[in-house]
Amino acid sequence: MQDTKRPALSRTWKAVVTYRECGTVTAVDTHTITLSREVVGGPLSATVDGQPVTVKQAVNLLEGARVEVLAEVLSQPSAPATIGKARAHKLHTIMGRLGLHDHYGIARRGAGLDECYSLAALTEQQARQVWAYLLNMFPLDAHRAAA
Repeated sequence: MQDTKRPALSRTWKAVVTYRECGTVTAVDTHTITLSREVVGGPLSATVDGQPVTVKQAVNLLEGARVEVLAEVLSQPSAPATIGKARAHKLHTIMGRLGLHDHYGIARRGAGLDECYSLAALTEQQARQVWAYLLNMFPLDAHRAAA
């Protein structure tokens, strides 16, 4: 159930805590423990059986228990970073120096996209695919245009 690619905003466990004295089981308690936060990296809050407790109290119970994840709320995946305006301008300049007019069409074909309305919105991988496409189309001129 745990997805290591996306941090959890909330996770709830069933925790079975066994208490022992001198090797003899004296009690077994079952708790529902939840740790949650509003945003990734934000402060944690905790509940045990629906009652607010300190994060330290909840973690101490979890550490000594047999646990089973009951529920979790994962953060949304972040969008890949884009190359931004400065790199897009440079790509536009290179295409202009190569005498190309349909910059967005070149980007679509080079990166294998259905649509492209902004070079600044290309991801790093897509921009590299467009550059490779330009190098393939203009093996000698593309390097000169980039200089």
